Amino acid sequence: MNAQIAAILTMDGVATGAIYVLMALGFVLIFSVTRIVFVPFGDIAAFTALTLAALESRQFPGTVGLVAVLAVAATAMELFAILRARSFARIPRALFFYLVLPLLPAGVMGFVSGATLNAPLRIIVTVALILPIAPLLDRIVFRPIADASVLLLLIVSVALHFALSGMGLIFFGPEGVRTQSLTDFSVTAAGVPISGESILIVVAAAIFCLLLFLFFEFTIQGKALQATAMNRTGARLMGIRPAHAGTVAFLLGSAMAAISGVLIAPVNTIFYDSGFIIGLKAFVGAIIGGLVSFPLTAAGSLFVGVLESFAAFESSPFKEVTVFSLLIPVLLWRSYTLLQPEEDGEE
Repeated sequence: MNAQIAAILTMDGVATGAIYVLMALGFVLIFSVTRIVFVPFGDIAAFTALTLAALESRQFPGTVGLVAVLAVAATAMELFAILRARSFARIPRALFFYLVLPLLPAGVMGFVSGATLNAPLRIIVTVALILPIAPLLDRIVFRPIADASVLLLLIVSVALHFALSGMGLIFFGPEGVRTQSLTDFSVTAAGVPISGESILIVVAAAIFCLLLFLFFEFTIQGKALQATAMNRTGARLMGIRPAHAGTVAFLLGSAMAAISGVLIAPVNTIFYDSGFIIGLKAFVGAIIGGLVSFPLTAAGSLFVGVLESFAAFESSPFKEVTVFSLLIPVLLWRSYTLLQPEEDGEE
């Protein structure tokens, strides 16, 4: 391996790591607010890529049916809860947020699925369709057991992943897809070719990280999410509803998964079950950040991307083994550092 090859591998790794950054930040955001390790995060990203590919081939994506079923189920559960509490004034709001808003992009998709759309419109329609999935899953699956243990929430999350993976096989079939390139631009720097796709991925990841920072620092909703993440009971006493904060977290996570799916679709062949491995690699970056630190999570995800790139060059069959083996020293280090304060206190 010479310096030029190392530079090319580094650039590819940074581009891949930038996608992992978006997904890992979504993992950390949802976990810090709700205590849920949202395993289906990668599935939502894969569904985005598959939906976008279906639009390109002018087919009707099965994701529309998934959103419609989830919207009806979530609306029924919310109306039942409202009727039990006799809070009838909340019915119009529930119908608007759980039924009307999710079904709007699904209805639009029904009209445009057979039409020829340009790339920006395809992306906008696809992201709009994907956005409600995570909040609806939260209302149907996780909110009824919100006070359960982290282990139970994790088990339910894993079961939900397998259910979505099976639905993906029904909706999209076993064939892999790759969408059209988002840009044909390329540049050469110091003798190293850099594709426009890589530049676009890195820039998009940086922009969304900046938007996430601004959201937490300068908006009331962002402050509410931070308060819920630090102390759910204290946030509730201050008038912040953890259920509402969780919905916002899942909505942001769904947006980040959708953007990740759009960015990864032109550079990787995506199958119905590809989301699990992609999400698991992003989860390694989240673990490096301790599932609490956004900067460490971003740095860890970039490192995972670069490590995967070099591992694939050295031995492609073992690149996943190399990446996932990184968990062992990270978990050992975190276990040691977390135990230190307790040992010091006992002395």
